[in-house]
Formats: sequence, C-alpha cells, structure tokens
Amino acid sequence: MRVAITGYKGQLGRSLCALLADQELFLIDLPEHDFTDPAIIEALVDFRPDAVVHAGAYIDVGGCARDPDLAYRINGLGTQHIALACQRSGAAMVYVSTNEVFDGQKGGPYLEWDQPHPINPYGASKLAGEFFTRSLVSRHYIVRTAWLYTPGGNNFPTKIIRAADQRGRLHVVTDEISSPTYAPDLAQAIVQLIETGLYGTYHFTNEGACSRYQFALKILELSGRSDVPVEPITSDRYSRLSTPPLNCVLRNFCGAFHGITLRPWEEALQDFFRSEGSG
Repeated sequence: MRVAITGYKGQLGRSLCALLADQELFLIDLPEHDFTDPAIIEALVDFRPDAVVHAGAYIDVGGCARDPDLAYRINGLGTQHIALACQRSGAAMVYVSTNEVFDGQKGGPYLEWDQPHPINPYGASKLAGEFFTRSLVSRHYIVRTAWLYTPGGNNFPTKIIRAADQRGRLHVVTDEISSPTYAPDLAQAIVQLIETGLYGTYHFTNEGACSRYQFALKILELSGRSDVPVEPITSDRYSRLSTPPLNCVLRNFCGAFHGITLRPWEEALQDFFRSEGSG
C-alpha cells in the first residue's frame, strides 16, 4: 500500500511511521514539504497514494487564539490542499480532528453525529478542516481524538513532570475532563480503520475519562513523584489565551461497533512510562 502521512515528525506521525514502515511512504512535514502551499497537491498526486493520513496541524491552541487567520490557513486551507490531492488521485483520506470541535456543554460523552460547536479558534479551524474533507473527498475518515501524548513529545505528561521537578508543587484544574490518548494506540486504530473501507466519522480515544487533576496525579504516581503536592483548582483560576471545552469526552460508538477499540487510558499511560524509561 502507498501511504502519505502529513505531520510525520509529530506525535501521531511518528507512531504511524513505525506501524507502516513496511509500506511505501511519502512523508510530509516542514521544512521539506509545506501542505499550506498548493504545490503539495501535485506532489501528492504524483505519488499516487492509496491513502493519505492528514495528521499535520497547527495544534498550539494559544497560538491559534493569538492568530486565528493563521490557524485557518494551516488547519483549514492546508486541509483543503490535501483533500484536493485525494480527490484527484482517488486516495482515501484520514483527517485527524479534535474533541475541541465541541463546546463541552452536552453533559455527557459526545457521539460521532453530535453537532459541533467550537468555542475557540483552534477548534473552529479544525472544524474547517472537517468541512473541506467532507466536501471534497467521498472516501474519507474523520477521526476525532483528545489529549494526545507519546514518548519524546511536548505534551501534558512531560509538562507535568517538568513543572513538578522545577517548582516542587502544582496547581491543576479539576473541571476540564476528557480522555488521555496514547499516540501509538491511536495510530493502531487508524491503521485498522483504513483496512475496513468503512468511511465516516469516528471518535478514537483511550477508554475512560478523567480530569486534568486526576491525570496529573496518575502521572506523578507512575513517574515516582507521588510526594509532589497538587492543589486542585477550577479553570477560572487558570489564565490562558484559549478557552477549552470543559467536559468534552468522546464516545467511540462507531469504531467499537466495527471492533476497533482502545484500551483504558491508565494502561496506556503505564506503557508511556515504560517507553520513556521514567520511574
């Protein structure tokens, strides 16, 4: 199979590359390739991919809040270029989206067909990417995920450990709730999904949900830092440029029906620390 992967240097991209190492790959990331440049369309068409996994994105939520136009250019129009290439080449497209396309006000887990309503520029720009994917590519998978992390990444677990070591105590919010997702598990689910040919929208996160506070406590426990004090706070006491959806758990209904599930987040986090060599 001929597979193109955008954002291959990122957390999910590296995991996809590891899983698909025996396939013929076209790897797209800066500085060699810029999917916001329309030239990427011809480059992808020339590769003649069977599938394109569009994992590349502008994921700096604070940066998106500072410059929404940049967020739309990368996450919206950049996705348009990838979608047009898939349309012209006949490739299936996987677009990796986010739980932040929702507002967090449902009061329960979001299903794949729930109406999106983003409340920040990052979520709005990723929803724009969903729009281009649906509009331009008939053979598409939209995969929404949340709280992604992997060994060697700049993510919540590494930030918590760094802050604990530097400050000796932490303040973490209790009212932001979702599902931590281990990138290797997400990559495996995406590869399984591509093999089904069952196009549509899917929610893939590790099973279960927790608050940022609960996630931080488990990170400290598994990294041997349980003695670090953590004060629970509400999000109104934590200043940031981008307002996240507070209760934004995704339910994997469609994927589970087809036999694609991800293990509990606590088990995945244990694997993360085994891979990191932390303890």
